Amino acid sequence: MCGKVSVGRSSLRGMTSKLNPYLTFDGNAREAVEFYRDVFGGELAISTFGEFGGPDESIKDKIMHAQLETPQGYTLMASDTAPGMPFSPGGTITVSISGDGEDGLRDFWAKLAEGGTVNVPLEKQMWGDEFGQLVDRFGVPWMVNVVQPK
Repeated sequence: MCGKVSVGRSSLRGMTSKLNPYLTFDGNAREAVEFYRDVFGGELAISTFGEFGGPDESIKDKIMHAQLETPQGYTLMASDTAPGMPFSPGGTITVSISGDGEDGLRDFWAKLAEGGTVNVPLEKQMWGDEFGQLVDRFGVPWMVNVVQPK
């Protein structure tokens, strides 16, 4: 679904809107989105700058747009920083995943933590849920909240 896409107003009628993260990387987007596909599963579509006639030969294999659609209904999009654009990782955005223990969230946590930095371990919190915060090996901050039955 990541090829040449033309979206007009009329094509959006009847479509459910959704909010999803769009992550930008400094040349390692392919490695990152393949890692996230390994974590969450799903279908990954990738388009490179070269596929769209990018003038800079040095970025022809870099990711212009990637989209991961997971079995859980998550959509994660990503790209490499375009030439001439500044790269400023993390800081103001954290990706949050919440659900019950049956959603595989503990497995996602463990995989995201590999090679990353755990800031708050995934453990029971004062509000009763299991919660943790980490920064994965690509510098992306994540929060995971495993809702406990009441």
